[in-house]
Amino acid sequence: MTTTPSAFSPLPLPDGVTEDYIDCTPSCGLNFHILKAGKPGNPLVLFTHGYPELAYSWRKILPAVVEAGYFCVAPDQRGYGRTTGWPRKDFEETDLANYALTNLVRDLVCLVYKLGYTQVHCIIGHDFGAVSSAMAALIRPDMFLSTIHMSHPYHPPSNPPQSSVKSGKNIHTDLIGLSPPRKHYKWYNSSAAAAKDWDSPPQGLEAFLRGYFHLKSADWDKEEPYPLETWTADQLAKMPEYYIMRRDQTMPTMVEENMEGEDTSKTEKWLSKNEMEVYCAEWKRTGFQGALNWYRAQTVGVEDNKNAAADMWLFSGKKIEVPVAFISGVKDWGNYQQPGALQGYENEDWVKKGMFRGATLVEGAGHWVQQEQPEAVVREILTFFKTL
Repeated sequence: MTTTPSAFSPLPLPDGVTEDYIDCTPSCGLNFHILKAGKPGNPLVLFTHGYPELAYSWRKILPAVVEAGYFCVAPDQRGYGRTTGWPRKDFEETDLANYALTNLVRDLVCLVYKLGYTQVHCIIGHDFGAVSSAMAALIRPDMFLSTIHMSHPYHPPSNPPQSSVKSGKNIHTDLIGLSPPRKHYKWYNSSAAAAKDWDSPPQGLEAFLRGYFHLKSADWDKEEPYPLETWTADQLAKMPEYYIMRRDQTMPTMVEENMEGEDTSKTEKWLSKNEMEVYCAEWKRTGFQGALNWYRAQTVGVEDNKNAAADMWLFSGKKIEVPVAFISGVKDWGNYQQPGALQGYENEDWVKKGMFRGATLVEGAGHWVQQEQPEAVVREILTFFKTL
């Protein structure tokens, strides 16, 4: 049985943006919940969200892009929101093949066809959505004709390992060896404990999510990102604790400690109390495990993701061949969390010569750039479209 709009209370959306359900259960197994705006038949622009966001995070962008003559669609991706059909399994029972990048791109291909299209003018992704949008353009350049990545620079698929011999120490053991011991947030989010922590934060879900959004925004006065030199523990430890946590921290305790003395109302100018309630209501209903499975399947060094990660070896050495741009906030550590990735767009082994159309860092924005500074983001999107 597929879900219909009447199963949920309507989301508070701006004029011109509506909800719908696109039944792709015969193909990828998902009944997609989407936000849409514009006239079907116009060039399709697809928007993919990150974590812990939803299609709802694009609510401020869709109406303005539609005015330029496009049909805009933003789905809740596998594991998120009102999209159904993904297996609701506990940590130990989850088959991570469902969250392999090849499968996540397959989801998008199935959605595009069911929308009545064979080509997408541009796929635009934020955070983890930037990963799925980059991989969609890499794998199917004939379908996804251009791409914009926000807040998470592109990094190409790794090459297959040349030896079965393990090299011994890795970044995880190096981080644990620091004083105090540290851990990377991606590995924490890949752990069995993470979903329980995210589901039941001691400060309450609203205070936890408000704090998480605050700390990664331009409203946190301590947010002063800069490029790191190398992928080493001593360099990574310079990042805030929401990236490089203390070993004994959970994500909720990290937020609570770092939010002490902070004005929680600062972010209400771009994420109102009513808008925050949308996120809280959705996460209370679904829980976080489905979404956290993205981390488990994509994070290098996580033991149970080997088969999911190996799928991308098929595309080792392949480069992005379509026009691509990068947009982020000036105050976003995501630009630098993987040293050298932002500069990688200029690497002709990663992106075909002439296809990179530039990076824009938006003033007054941190990680949530399309929510913090939507007008600037729309301007950059439409500027990029003009280059096509």
